[in-house]
Amino acid sequence: MRRRYWHRHAIMIAVSFLMLIPFYWVIKTSLTGENIYAWPPRILPVDPHLFNYVDVWYLIPFGRYLLNSTIVTAMAIAGSLLFNVAAGYALTKHFPGRRWIVMLLLSCMLIPFQATIIPAYLITSWLGVLDTWLGVALPLLSTIICIFIFKASFEAVPPSLIDAARVDGLSEWRIVTRILLPLSKSAIATNVILTFIWSWNSFLWPLITIRSPEMQTLPLGLARFLSVMEDTTGALFAFVVLVLIPGLAIFLMAQKEFIRGLTSGATKG
Repeated sequence: MRRRYWHRHAIMIAVSFLMLIPFYWVIKTSLTGENIYAWPPRILPVDPHLFNYVDVWYLIPFGRYLLNSTIVTAMAIAGSLLFNVAAGYALTKHFPGRRWIVMLLLSCMLIPFQATIIPAYLITSWLGVLDTWLGVALPLLSTIICIFIFKASFEAVPPSLIDAARVDGLSEWRIVTRILLPLSKSAIATNVILTFIWSWNSFLWPLITIRSPEMQTLPLGLARFLSVMEDTTGALFAFVVLVLIPGLAIFLMAQKEFIRGLTSGATKG
């Protein structure tokens, strides 16, 4: 039994090590700028320096791109929490046509975003928010998968607890904010992480809606940066490292709640 235990942990350690190799290679290349096609490959960095990071920060307005991405992502997360929580709570109620609405939402998940770009652009233009932070964040203010994550989390709360809150005179919003949300930390963490990743790495939608250079986000800034750099290997990897750090930090801080939120409703008991 003990041998099986150590064997399982050895496999997990080996898998984790293999998963960290690409991250190590990106960081090493960003510090050395060496040829990634050189053979044999060097395991340890030779003559590391931070010149590539300096180029990333000064050759383009990286700070402005970082600010734009941060504001857009914060707006997307705030809006997604508000609308996804409201929609998820509404779907826990029993009303005529509820089953058809759930089936419609599930069927909409099969439609790729690229197929909805034209109507989304027309709606954004009609609202007058093109080339703004809100216009970039608009498609992520509500996502179907996060709605169902909140729905599953709210349905796991005992109905007797909600009935007792109604007897005490709490309104529906106070039930959500004071009872359901404190018991749905895993769903909140999952919503935040997924929305952050989708907004932070979005390229196609900002490319369509943004016109002025000062409103560009980090993915668009990367394309501009590559156009002004000659030796792009080390600089490209340095840019990637700077973009990855916030996402990795958020995931590491909320990974347990994120995994719990994705698996909620998958098991019973």
